[in-house]
Amino acid sequence: MRKVSFAEFGGPDVLRILDADEPHAGPGRIRIAVRAAGVNPVDWRIREGQVLGAHPTVLPAGVGLDAAGVVDEIGEGVEGVGIGDQVFGEGADTYAEFAVLSAWARMPEGLTFEEAAGYPSVVETALRVIHEVGVRPGQTLLVSGASGGVGSAVLQIARERGITVIGTAGAANQDYLRSLGALATTYGEGWAERVRQLGTVDAALDLAGSGVIRELVELTGDLDKVISIADLDAPALGVRFSGTAGSVPDALAEAAGLISRGKLHIPVEKSYALADAAVAHADSQAGHTRGRRVVIL
Repeated sequence: MRKVSFAEFGGPDVLRILDADEPHAGPGRIRIAVRAAGVNPVDWRIREGQVLGAHPTVLPAGVGLDAAGVVDEIGEGVEGVGIGDQVFGEGADTYAEFAVLSAWARMPEGLTFEEAAGYPSVVETALRVIHEVGVRPGQTLLVSGASGGVGSAVLQIARERGITVIGTAGAANQDYLRSLGALATTYGEGWAERVRQLGTVDAALDLAGSGVIRELVELTGDLDKVISIADLDAPALGVRFSGTAGSVPDALAEAAGLISRGKLHIPVEKSYALADAAVAHADSQAGHTRGRRVVIL
């Protein structure tokens, strides 16, 4: 099969398409014929060799955590899914023609593979950080870097739970944030004061890693009410870095339910061919994303 891999840490140019042995589904796993794979910031962070609190990367390594496709192999002990089912989920080395998933759910009716591939990790992350930051219905959550995949999910899930959300993003994405129910403002000089004018902040999330931790702490008044998923220096400032995926076992089922009820929609900003994985990574690193990026096969 064709698979994207890298043999050394570095920039997007280290990515290569190789001919590789097909993986197989072990106990508790399924294999899918991949139709689309999600492009996440964690993908290029791992490619760069960043230490994110997960297992160390062993080179050469594959790329990708999210995918949508058709089940073609079922491991021992797996129930409730059959050959030919269309699923989306999380696994390993998903920028490939076949991938093994460790968590999955059936794709909601009407969702394309391209759309479905953009949900798994971002929804799991959104659910995790909303829980970890301890924000409650009736309170206000500030989301820094709100227009990307995780931000899009956080805004919608928080609003569904009765939480007021303030989102920061570039000028071009202000209407997009408002369409998701957020009070919106731009980042850049004076952004913290603009946030204060929108309301009192009870908790805050740093999703972009743009050096805003100190301001988020000032706005909330509490180190424990700020979490970053993008700034590796956050712990040095007394703020939690949340980089451990897989801690919300029912995330995909909840995502499927929200999508089916029309309560969650994350647009696909751009799709890439497998051969253009390096371009997808470069674009992801450049930021200013509205929604999701995916690789299609």
